[in-house]
Amino acid sequence: MPSGGIVKCDRFSLLLNRGRKITHQNLLLGETLNMKKMRIIAYGIAVSSLLATGIISSESAKTIAASTETGNLTLVANGEDFVRQGFVSKDGWQIDFEHLYVNVGSAIAYSSESAFEPQKNATKEDINYQNRIELVSEPQIADLAAGTADAPPITVAASEVPIDFYNALAWSVDTAGADSPIAGQTIVMIGRAAKDGQTIDFNLGLNHPTAYVCGEFVGDERQGIVTAESAGTTEMTFHFDHIFGDADTPPEDALNLHALGFEPLAELASNNTVQLDDQELEAQLSAPDYQQLTETIADLGHVGEGHCVVTNSQ
Repeated sequence: MPSGGIVKCDRFSLLLNRGRKITHQNLLLGETLNMKKMRIIAYGIAVSSLLATGIISSESAKTIAASTETGNLTLVANGEDFVRQGFVSKDGWQIDFEHLYVNVGSAIAYSSESAFEPQKNATKEDINYQNRIELVSEPQIADLAAGTADAPPITVAASEVPIDFYNALAWSVDTAGADSPIAGQTIVMIGRAAKDGQTIDFNLGLNHPTAYVCGEFVGDERQGIVTAESAGTTEMTFHFDHIFGDADTPPEDALNLHALGFEPLAELASNNTVQLDDQELEAQLSAPDYQQLTETIADLGHVGEGHCVVTNSQ
């Protein structure tokens, strides 16, 4: 058989296996939600009967109705391979991160009663939820570059939660307090950029508090499914190629047209080092470049490949 036929067969097998995996995940999700509905109906019938006969009080009924099986939900932060393995910017700079600190100010996971797709100007109040889980209430710093090139996403928080499908997420990146290692900044990028024999060490602080409202995670595997036997995961995804662009993406692609690139930052280097906080970046970059940087920072937040809406609601 020609080698091309083997490739097609392998691709078919991969697609078939992925289809089976997704089908299995959907069946698991359906079973989880159906079991939950059956438990709720059973609780309702039992509690109603006990109330009618006067065996229990209304306060006791509330306690019984609130009793559900639980599982575990983990919140992770992911800078993807761009952060863990490095990449080439749209203008040809090889960028490698030593640290990439993000100050996560809050994170709330929701099990929406129906699929939630945030629209422009959406807020978390638009989510019609069954369960609301506050995963982060105090600021926490995540280093997206921690670990090896193949390291898993960074765990930010975990909580015991009611069994459900958590398909919406609201989260924020806030200015770090005075006692924080990245005080006064929301994000700090530390690393090295190289091009045409020149190497620049960079330490760049950004201060752009941003709140996001997001729907379901979009990726190879469905996330947010919590059962008694299996923990669930919900992810804050950061797309840093939106700031620097990506040489592997066509120049005319919207990603590269909107990205700042690294060249404007390289031009600010002194002795092959650029170490600037957000105020200094605003002062030294041209007004159009700083505006472009600001816009790309706002577009960092995703849930996998799923887009989020920037909101003023905290």
